[in-house]
Amino acid sequence: MHLVALAWIYVVLMMAVAEALSPVGSVLGALITFVLYGVLPLSIVLYILGTPMRRRARRRQEALAADPDGGGHAAGAPVAPVREEP
Repeated sequence: MHLVALAWIYVVLMMAVAEALSPVGSVLGALITFVLYGVLPLSIVLYILGTPMRRRARRRQEALAADPDGGGHAAGAPVAPVREEP
């Protein structure tokens, strides 16, 4: 997934450079090209594709919060009883 994102940013960057260096182009047009063809769509796609990973991480955090020691059993007494010598 990241390789495709890097390739897409590279292609859009080359489009923006071509726009900026063109005799009829401008730097503002290159910036708009980079943002509208590259950054904005790629951020939306990566956000959507990252949803399952974020969901798994959230469930893992909730499971750890519900079972802090990770043992799967009920917690015992927090302080051991004091033993008296006979």
